[in-house]
Amino acid sequence: MSDDRLTQVFAALADPTRRDIVARLAAGDATVNELADPYDISLQAVSKHIRVLEDAGLVSRSRDAQRRPCHLEAKVFDLMTKWIERYRQEAEDRFRRLDAVLEGMDEQPTTSITTEGAAS
Repeated sequence: MSDDRLTQVFAALADPTRRDIVARLAAGDATVNELADPYDISLQAVSKHIRVLEDAGLVSRSRDAQRRPCHLEAKVFDLMTKWIERYRQEAEDRFRRLDAVLEGMDEQPTTSITTEGAAS
């Protein structure tokens, strides 16, 4: 997935209404009317949210007789997960190296500086 595509996907998911639509579509396909039902916004506004999700490749629409259900495209999430996993793994590797350094410091004997009584 190109950086531009990732930017588009993450930008689409930045909106809470679109994230909620994605969560609802994870449970199953739904029409725009069904998706619009719980929101206090116009059907046109919900359609615009769905268009953003479609443009990002997160959602597709099919034709089922008179219905045009929206469908969640799981492949995009697989690509996002791989991208995120790469950076998560790099961060874990850095933490492991830091843990090893800290453990090495604990094993080194510490020298204490003592001061002998000062001459009067």
